[in-house]
Amino acid sequence: MHKDSHPENIGKTLAHIPLFQSLTAGQIEQIAASAQDLRLGKGEVVFHAGETPGGFYIVAFGQVKLFITSSAGDEKVVEIIGPRQSFGEAVMFLQRPYPVTALALTDSWLLKIPQHAVDLLLAADPSFAKRMLAGLSFRLHSLVQDVESYSMRSSTQRVVGYLLQLCPEDSEAAQNITLPTSKLVIASRLNLTPETLSRILTELSNHRLIEVHGRQIQLISQQGLRTYLG
Repeated sequence: MHKDSHPENIGKTLAHIPLFQSLTAGQIEQIAASAQDLRLGKGEVVFHAGETPGGFYIVAFGQVKLFITSSAGDEKVVEIIGPRQSFGEAVMFLQRPYPVTALALTDSWLLKIPQHAVDLLLAADPSFAKRMLAGLSFRLHSLVQDVESYSMRSSTQRVVGYLLQLCPEDSEAAQNITLPTSKLVIASRLNLTPETLSRILTELSNHRLIEVHGRQIQLISQQGLRTYLG
């Protein structure tokens, strides 16, 4: 067993997850005792679309992408999940197969929380139910925003909006950001082809709004970028 896999260490990890932060020590211990420890290498699959869920997942560290594959074999990234985020709650409650495939983008440590542990907490702690509903509502709101972005925003506006979301602060000074994953994955997340994403980044660079060095990007003028958003 990995040293972090000890229930005590899993409990410490769970206590720092927003969903669980107001639980009692006893409740944390109860979840930690039933949590399944998953160590994944880059490129390993967490689950495939069509599989039946038995709980939901928390990313302790690493990064997971959720994606769908078309009949032609094309991949569309639906969401990128990072540390302290969870996924799989909605289908767990619906008891329906996963509509997406989950794959580790980097070496990752996940905790799978079985449904029976969730059911016990929901029955014992109404505030936990509220937090879980809030999390699901936030994800739904995010998906609606995605649909709105794809429908109403141009390709350039989508890229600019994404870059500004990654910026740690609203400032007139230049800001450095790091893309959280590859440009290929980001292009799919923004519903763009990789070629379109590269073209837009080049155009923004030519206008002296950004500088691109691999996954390191300097936002030279946030104000200038915002003019694209209207």
